[in-house]
Amino acid sequence: MTEIFTLAGVALLVFVVAALVQAVTGFGSVLAAVPGLLLVTDPARAVVAATAVSLVLTAGIALRERAYVDRRDSLLLTLTGIIGMPIGLVLLTMADERVLTAGIAVVMLVLVLLMAIGPKIGRRGLPVAGIVSGALLTSTGMNGPPLVMVLIDRDPRCYRATLQTVFAGQDLVAVAAFLVLGHVDVEVLLLTLGGVAGLPVGWRLGDALFHRVSPARLRPLVIGTLVVSAVAVLVGAAI
Repeated sequence: MTEIFTLAGVALLVFVVAALVQAVTGFGSVLAAVPGLLLVTDPARAVVAATAVSLVLTAGIALRERAYVDRRDSLLLTLTGIIGMPIGLVLLTMADERVLTAGIAVVMLVLVLLMAIGPKIGRRGLPVAGIVSGALLTSTGMNGPPLVMVLIDRDPRCYRATLQTVFAGQDLVAVAAFLVLGHVDVEVLLLTLGGVAGLPVGWRLGDALFHRVSPARLRPLVIGTLVVSAVAVLVGAAI
């Protein structure tokens, strides 16, 4: 019984923070949640639970803010993301874990540099971003950076709502795969239920901050979050 309360309680606290991060920057809930979940579970269960809670969070927000969603681009990014998922599975199977993680961190830093430079990416770049995001989701759980890169210049409400819609679509496929492959057990369910309980508080706190962030300040905030994320991943790969 103590173990049950520990799992659920830690997950609740972790996802208060994760939902806050997601509300302010539009992404990062899984990346923020996994390190905390590792305190009470193994990496595989942490990723599965974080993805499942992310599905609940992103689907709910996408539905609530559907008026701001760019439906055409969200559909394109979701479908191309599904196409890229098998690539990530192959990489996950064949590549050394540390090499793969370090490579992802380098890719993230390159994306941050490109975002800082501010190149104009037209709709022709959306399929590539979608495929890369799908490959990253199934190999590392971090599908946010390429999607952020192609959506960040939108109006903040459109940016966040469209991003949540794409996340929800990709997370749905990933969770279905986890179920089929037998990665969902009682421990994952407890972590998921605890995490879902923490979402409302975290999102409300983050949403209040989001509405105080001007479009001019959103880009530096997102870039800073990506830099911290990339460095954390790179350090983790080196340890």
